[in-house]
Amino acid sequence: MNNPRLQTAPIVVDGRGVFRVGSLEEFPARDRAEIINEILDEQVKNGKPLSVEVAEKEGQTTLQVGNTHLLTVTLQDVKKRPGVWSQAQQKNRLNAQAKNWQNILNSALQQAYQERTPSYIKQSLLWSLGIILGAIALYWSLTALRRWLLPPRAQSTQQQKLRLTLTCLQLGIGLAAIYAIAGLFPLTRRWRYELWHSLTAPIVPLGEVNWSVFDLFLLLGLTVGLWFAVKWFSDFLTNRILSFAGVDRGIQNTVGLLTQYGLVFLGLLVIFQSLGIDLASLTLIASAFGLGIGFGLQNVASNFISGLIITFDRPIKVGDFVRVGDLVGTVERIGSRSTEIITLDQVSILVPNSRFVDGEVINWSYGNPVSRLRVSVGIAYGSPIPVARKALLEAAKNHPEVLRYPAPQVWLQEFGDSSLNFDLFVWIREPPKQFKIKSELNYRIEASLQQYGIEIPFPQRDLHLRSPQMDEMVATWMRQNASQMEREAYFQRWQVEEEASRKDMRDRAESQNEPSDPNAFKLGEEVDIDALVEQMRGENGIEIKDRRYGLSVYPQTFLGSEAVEWLMRTQNSGIKAAIQLGQLLVERGIIHHVLDEHDFKNERLFYRFYQDEEMP
Repeated sequence: MNNPRLQTAPIVVDGRGVFRVGSLEEFPARDRAEIINEILDEQVKNGKPLSVEVAEKEGQTTLQVGNTHLLTVTLQDVKKRPGVWSQAQQKNRLNAQAKNWQNILNSALQQAYQERTPSYIKQSLLWSLGIILGAIALYWSLTALRRWLLPPRAQSTQQQKLRLTLTCLQLGIGLAAIYAIAGLFPLTRRWRYELWHSLTAPIVPLGEVNWSVFDLFLLLGLTVGLWFAVKWFSDFLTNRILSFAGVDRGIQNTVGLLTQYGLVFLGLLVIFQSLGIDLASLTLIASAFGLGIGFGLQNVASNFISGLIITFDRPIKVGDFVRVGDLVGTVERIGSRSTEIITLDQVSILVPNSRFVDGEVINWSYGNPVSRLRVSVGIAYGSPIPVARKALLEAAKNHPEVLRYPAPQVWLQEFGDSSLNFDLFVWIREPPKQFKIKSELNYRIEASLQQYGIEIPFPQRDLHLRSPQMDEMVATWMRQNASQMEREAYFQRWQVEEEASRKDMRDRAESQNEPSDPNAFKLGEEVDIDALVEQMRGENGIEIKDRRYGLSVYPQTFLGSEAVEWLMRTQNSGIKAAIQLGQLLVERGIIHHVLDEHDFKNERLFYRFYQDEEMP
């Protein structure tokens, strides 16, 4: 890339750069250095000790090797503009520069002569052997470390990163050994220098910047390093700082994603500026990239934008239990392009973000997590309906994960071909368990129906056979046994009707406490108010303390929202039932709003027990 070093070129002896020369009026620095390097190579190949001399030629300070002119020292070589010094000062500077270069070249030529002696070659071979053995030892040490730290089939992300790191270290050891051995011998050192020179030679112009292969690899390496550094910082911020602070997982994910995008954008700007890239020159690339998005990257762009919409609008968040099409599971991670869902089978599925924006999504965890569950049951015709209803309600109420409020309900939906079809409705607080709870309810329903002697039918068809002889035989038998059969039938029918009547009266008495509306129920008859108040004011009850609002202090108060949460947890109820229970306490004259301006609400309003009122 363009920098001050491109205004000069290196003088090289056996693959070692010794100093740099500037340009002359008729020669660029690069061409000038090539001529000087060719002369030095020819002198070195002679295999004789040589020395460089300073000479005056036509009023100019020059360097000669043997009888061959090597170079002329100019003011550009001393890196000062003409006219700054007097002529005598310029002469002194040129002579000083020539003497310095003379010493450097003589030292380099002497070293080149010594490196071609048998003793040096023997010593270099021993050094090469030691480097190879050391590299092999380090390589096998890393191999043993990898076998010790990683199982044969390591699949986790951390294990894969560790394997990649150890592999890169092994590759680096091999390359470092090759580089060190190549520097021991003049010929291989020249090859090494030529390879490096070809990698650093400008080949790709971009505006005023000329890029080399090394510059491209440097840009790639800095970009990859920036990505990993930002990813590590984002994970540290999300999993350590925000998680330790107790921030909601959805907010953690949003903050981490925005931090990652912002730092990557700022980091790329810093990298481009530090490498001398004019951002205005990237306009063409940005236009081509936009054209590519318009044609070939529509889906990628759509998913990316959908990810931003999900991040800001938050229709779903990490931890929500959702249904997307045929997929049902818990949101584990929301990425820039896709969202990870873990199904009930513990299978991770990546769903494109656009499906959450364009299609219909069922989010059981959105807002109020309490949801209704329906269990369909069919019973045989002729079964006592009140008894069947009681059996279904007992099966539901005895389940520990079914909410008491709203109370379970049984609806007779239709008269089917072979059965009376009922729907049992229950409310649960944890939607991810709905399939498990439904299965357990089916077990309980089957046992409860058997306990009450109610049959679950199978499809039936009545078959009528017509035969005159058979009809006559049946009529004769019926006439002979009519009186006895009538008495037995009457007695059995009387027992069934009497038992059904008694059960129906009991069931009607019990059903008076059940609401037709799932959000309305007679709490006063189902909850011990005195015990509830004592529990609320007890050691594990709601927090009652002095609270400040504005300039006023309200003693011995509690928050309505905290009371709702406490009632939901201790009374195994939904949010609406908890609010109704709090309103019942208001209506009974047990609690009230501190200013008597509100009914009981699930808000940050101050309420107080009447018995905590300050005495005048």
